[in-house]
Amino acid sequence: MANKDALRDLQVRLANRLREAREQPRQVGWLAVECGGNGLLMPLAQAGEIHPVGRITAVPHAKPWLAGVANLRGELYAVVDLPLFLGLQEGGRNPGPTQGQLVALNASLNLNAALRVDRLVGLRDPEHMTVEHSDAPRPGFVSAGWRDAQGRLWQALDLAQMANDPAFLDVAHRPQASTIKQ
Repeated sequence: MANKDALRDLQVRLANRLREAREQPRQVGWLAVECGGNGLLMPLAQAGEIHPVGRITAVPHAKPWLAGVANLRGELYAVVDLPLFLGLQEGGRNPGPTQGQLVALNASLNLNAALRVDRLVGLRDPEHMTVEHSDAPRPGFVSAGWRDAQGRLWQALDLAQMANDPAFLDVAHRPQASTIKQ
């Protein structure tokens, strides 16, 4: 029970910090999440509300990484299993992940989609990180890496570009070995 209370408190604190960050004039900053053991950064301006993973209804004959659809605040959202989509997790269709969190895309992206992530980590500011250059190939929606003060490598995702990426939209897409694994 204590774990549920602690998780709920973390969600409330993150939601409050996200709201405060959006109200500030600064447009820079990220929501940090973990997927398949990798650190990912999502621009605050492109990330929407955070929800617990609740009931996800499977969609027959959908992409392997499309977990299904979920009702979030009375609206249907497509739920993308982000670790599976990015190739950070292997396996076929997940029959309805119940662990992790859902990060809805910001309404400004005009796409009712939520990303299932393994774990929320917090907020990150580029002023406290250094750019980590790499010549490794990566999808267009993945920027160069960032290293935090503790030495952990993070990859920044452009959620708007990802939502318009052909792989995201392609019905026949099958996850391949990740190009952003650390």
